[in-house]
Amino acid sequence: MTLMTDFNEKQIEILQVAEKLFAEEGFDGTSVRDIAKKANINIAMISYYFGSKEKLLEALVIYRIKAMSMHLENLYQENISPLDKMDKLIAYYIQRVHQNRSIYQILHFELSNNKREINLQTFTEVKKNNLRFLENIIKEGQDQGVFQPNINVTLLPTIILGSYSHMHMNKVYYKEVLNLNTEADFENYVLTELTAHIQKTIKALLVFDSNNR
Repeated sequence: MTLMTDFNEKQIEILQVAEKLFAEEGFDGTSVRDIAKKANINIAMISYYFGSKEKLLEALVIYRIKAMSMHLENLYQENISPLDKMDKLIAYYIQRVHQNRSIYQILHFELSNNKREINLQTFTEVKKNNLRFLENIIKEGQDQGVFQPNINVTLLPTIILGSYSHMHMNKVYYKEVLNLNTEADFENYVLTELTAHIQKTIKALLVFDSNNR
């Protein structure tokens, strides 16, 4: 079965139900029967659309990352400065990952424990396409003389995701030292203060020329 990248309304409904159950019960703790029952469909429909639970997980990852691709394409076409594009890209990236962190956690767990074979070819191709949009924004800034010429674009997402992941994995610590008393306080801090910090870090990297220190 070839993994699809476009989904109809029913497939999207199934994917959203599966994501919620995977997040609540874990991948192993969720059966196809559970998904079918929650989605109010028969098991045969899941098999018809996706083939297996593993293929459904692959499709879920593609579904989520494709939405980011569409946003990046629209962002690149906006008539704003490269610096503003980077600010908007980072804010959107953090927001998307934060909203969909359950699927990222599931995916990372599945990849790290190597318990089952998950085909990531399409996932990798979509990520490469997303990287090309980022490269285009960086090149636009370089052509305008705003960004320095020697930038490792491939590693920029690691700064964004790494900063977010570190804070989220150490939530208890940061809630205490930053006096974030509620979950809403933490959520707001991630989407405002942490996002602004990452934006400043990335912009400093893009405009600072290490050869002219």
